Amino acid sequence: MLYLYPTPNATLLSTPTTFSPSSSPPRSTRFRMLHDSLPPLPENRIVLGVGGAGVDFLAAVASYPNPDDKIRTTSLMVQGGGNAGNALTCAARLGLSPRLISKVANDTQGRGILEELQADGVDTSSVVVSEEGDSPFTYIIVDNETKTRTCIHTPGYPPMIPSDLSQTSLSSALDGARMLYLDGRIHETALLVAQEAARKNVPILVEGERIREGLDDLLKLADYAICSAKFPQAWTEAASIPSALVSILVRLPKIKFVIVTLGEDGCLMLERSVDEAPQSEEMDVDILLELLKRRKDDNIAIPTCVSSPVTKLRANGVGTVCGRLFVGTAEKVPPSELQDTTGAGDSFIGAVLYAICSNMPPEKMLPFAAQVAATCCRAVGARTGLPHCTDARLASFLS
Repeated sequence: MLYLYPTPNATLLSTPTTFSPSSSPPRSTRFRMLHDSLPPLPENRIVLGVGGAGVDFLAAVASYPNPDDKIRTTSLMVQGGGNAGNALTCAARLGLSPRLISKVANDTQGRGILEELQADGVDTSSVVVSEEGDSPFTYIIVDNETKTRTCIHTPGYPPMIPSDLSQTSLSSALDGARMLYLDGRIHETALLVAQEAARKNVPILVEGERIREGLDDLLKLADYAICSAKFPQAWTEAASIPSALVSILVRLPKIKFVIVTLGEDGCLMLERSVDEAPQSEEMDVDILLELLKRRKDDNIAIPTCVSSPVTKLRANGVGTVCGRLFVGTAEKVPPSELQDTTGAGDSFIGAVLYAICSNMPPEKMLPFAAQVAATCCRAVGARTGLPHCTDARLASFLS
């Protein structure tokens, strides 16, 4: 059995812990908040998210334990979590007006989940509160040595079902929405919301973290998809990630672009083109990726992006698609500043939601999202380091 003991000087934060501009970790002079230089906000800032919101118990340890070890934490933190909750918190801090459809219990944790989201500007009026049961939570072991995290999730009970969401609540949640984001959880309810959003022509972004029940039905309605590193090949059985991206666009004709996040290796994005490539000759997508990688400047620390022209891309055994391939780099965060990767993917998605609402071109969107994710990784927990739109690190993207 594994035991985790807080050290006498471990940092312990009670639940829930809300991080506002005034309580964010101190930054160097170079990265001070620029309160007197607010960037213009998107005209339509309402985004609706459907998915998980819970509590994270984050135990940082010197190194990941072996079986049957007894070790002490170097810090212990309790704060809100869940993919949708984290991504919408990020979107709110960047200046959007997020709404959340999820379910919690009327317990101490559930009330804390809602209070923390509300404090960050997330509208929780469509969250279902069960009078009985338990709210979802996750134990997270943060390895200080490898800067990785291990998540052990306990779902809430009772789970959300479509009948929990009234037609009035559904209509109200979608009213005026610029985007719908689905994290792949509570799939039956998510499908109900997605079908109504499609009927109202509200663009839909679906997260492909891993293969889940009901995810295929959500992807069929998606306009955009963002995937974890392992998802594209797991879902398509393609031989490579670039081939898998081609396969996704072939299999899902409504998708405008698909992004796969690759951690410290950045990201790849394949954008569909409605116009035919000017040259008729096809190009192998794996070869194109290698050519784009040669154009990257590895001496640049900040996130960058290189892209191909519109090309007819071929994946062997899959088919062809006309589009552009983008290679985005991650920020080279100094080891002394890298704290925790919890929530990095969620913050990337929150930034992409903002970018779509702001009509950012992909060449700007990918470095912007990578910068937001890198900023998140400079603090322990999924929300502690989430930047506000006034953060100096984002100034060049939001000016």
